[in-house]
Amino acid sequence: MKNLSLKIVTLALALACWSTNTLASDATTSVWKVSNGEDTVYIGGTIHILPISEFPLPDAFSTTYEKSDTIVLEAELPAPTDLAAQRKIMAAVAYEDGQSLKDELSEETYGALNTYLSAFGATADQVASFKPGMVVSMLVAMEAQRNQLAGEGVDAYFNQLAKRDGKTRDYLETLDFQIQMMANMGEGEEDRFISETLTTLPELKELLTQTIKAWRNGDTEEINEYVVEKFKRESPVSFNEVFTQRNANWVPHIEAMFGDEDQEFILVGAGHLVGEGNVLKLLENKGYKIEQL
Repeated sequence: MKNLSLKIVTLALALACWSTNTLASDATTSVWKVSNGEDTVYIGGTIHILPISEFPLPDAFSTTYEKSDTIVLEAELPAPTDLAAQRKIMAAVAYEDGQSLKDELSEETYGALNTYLSAFGATADQVASFKPGMVVSMLVAMEAQRNQLAGEGVDAYFNQLAKRDGKTRDYLETLDFQIQMMANMGEGEEDRFISETLTTLPELKELLTQTIKAWRNGDTEEINEYVVEKFKRESPVSFNEVFTQRNANWVPHIEAMFGDEDQEFILVGAGHLVGEGNVLKLLENKGYKIEQL
């Protein structure tokens, strides 16, 4: 388990990032137009795991991409051959000085983790050198693969498309920031984080299927329940860092995209566009006009 490929590590990193608002929830897509007078940017909510069977994407994503000059992602996605990025990720998400996840978990939770991993021919001891955020992300990735639901997701798809088409790519935060966020996730609530995740893993297939359906339909209430509220229940301490703070941090970056000649298409996890304190609501509060396509 220590010799994970960068593809799996990168997927796990992406997974780390998954109240009704005043925006419409009866539209048919997860793409929004944000306007300041005649000046606009577009924001699309993404799914970080999307099986190949879910392609092609909803038309609004394709048409918005075609008319955009710049694609803005949460962070730069490292290439599968980027060994330096792999080493950086692994160093950040691993314990040091003899520490172990086993020391943070109850016997019951550690035993449940071992039982789950045994179905994959692995043991809890093999992942105990990793911090809880990495372990949870690996568990979700493994369960998705077992249910044939794994896929690189919408962000990776548009990243590759923009690279092929020579479109400018920009980012809301650095890879180093996302790596550190995963390293911090679940800190101080390790037992709860792992235990809650193990409890919900048997429901992952149904949950992911429902989430994808809600995302395709632009159903903000259901996305909020399946993504935001679920994360809040599993890791309330980490919720502020993963959602609330990042949403607020992104708003100035988005505002800076107005007033130029480029047409930007911003792509962030759908959970950042729903619920209390979401990016769209923060922009609406600042006077921007929000329209769901």
